[in-house]
Amino acid sequence: MTDERVFQIRYDRQPGERLDKFLAEVLPEFSRSRIQQLIAGGCVDVNGSPASKAGQPLDAGAALTVRVPPAAPVDLVAEEIPLDIIFENDDLMVVNKPAGMVVHPAAGHASGTLVNAALGHDPEIEGIGGEERPGIVHRLDKDTSGLILLAKNERAHRWLQDQFRLRKVEKTYLALVDGKPPTPTGRVETYIGRDPKNRKRMANVSASKGREAISEYKMLKSFQNHTLLEFHPHTGRTHQIRLHCAFLKCPIVGDEVYGRKSSTVPLSRHFLHASKLKIVLPGETDPRLFEAPLPDDLQQVVDELKKEK
Repeated sequence: MTDERVFQIRYDRQPGERLDKFLAEVLPEFSRSRIQQLIAGGCVDVNGSPASKAGQPLDAGAALTVRVPPAAPVDLVAEEIPLDIIFENDDLMVVNKPAGMVVHPAAGHASGTLVNAALGHDPEIEGIGGEERPGIVHRLDKDTSGLILLAKNERAHRWLQDQFRLRKVEKTYLALVDGKPPTPTGRVETYIGRDPKNRKRMANVSASKGREAISEYKMLKSFQNHTLLEFHPHTGRTHQIRLHCAFLKCPIVGDEVYGRKSSTVPLSRHFLHASKLKIVLPGETDPRLFEAPLPDDLQQVVDELKKEK
């Protein structure tokens, strides 16, 4: 399939049905999760505007447009790329992903991804959870370093996905920000959706236009012009911590999308690191805690800031 496919659909049922549920019924060739991916990717319009969320209730007579991008060739290649594996068993791997590594192949990133490296390490994960993203349970941005899980079989993939969906996973991120938040500790609650002016960006939007996003934070260290924060996201929205820092008027250092256009410290990426992950593994009852220290480039920035007078 080389061209984008476009579906024009009229909602002719009683008001209130979920958008993703309706589309999964009228477009049976696509799974509900695939429909949700299209909605999250800004590929579904309701009455001419991008859908706000998968669970958006539909009004009678609503005009729906679904654009399905051409599928990228699923030509996953196993590559011998070293991985910093924190933990591994028959069900999963916990990897400390370096900054600069894309999680899965996409346009412009056909190789060198975490998926390519994982296939090189264990070819058996091919096809687990889907052809294009084998083993992937959750994601990190390209320039965010830190802990990420990969499932090695379908049973583990479903288990881990449920842990994330039910918000049973405790995640901790370290972020260096410009300025400081209004309070030493706090809770941020916004709604995150696709930026109506730029579909490649996300934005803090109204409740009707996005999905609930909740984070808690605390200050770890205050410097002259910067603050080191610890973030605990309770939801997993795209770019959530980056947007919440921008909402607090203290954007992440080096974040050229939601913060300042040039970094205020010598750093070639944004300062965000997934440092801890607490989760119950398949077949176990007690949670395990995995940790990844700050990588050298981020630790060097902190060390230099500590020298400030």
